[in-house]
Amino acid sequence: MAVPKKKSSKSRRNMRRAHHALKAPSYVECSNCGEMKRPHHVCGACGYYDGREVRATAAETA
Repeated sequence: MAVPKKKSSKSRRNMRRAHHALKAPSYVECSNCGEMKRPHHVCGACGYYDGREVRATAAETA
């Protein structure tokens, strides 16, 4: 079984984990209404995806 010959310092350990941080989610502007939405997701404000309506919003059904 492989065993480290020397103790890894806290600095070296933390430098190895430098890329493990969570990244902030990206947002793009909806082409229909201009609201910010996640890429490749249906717009929550207008219900459009890829230039066409795929989901009716609550305001339209009432």
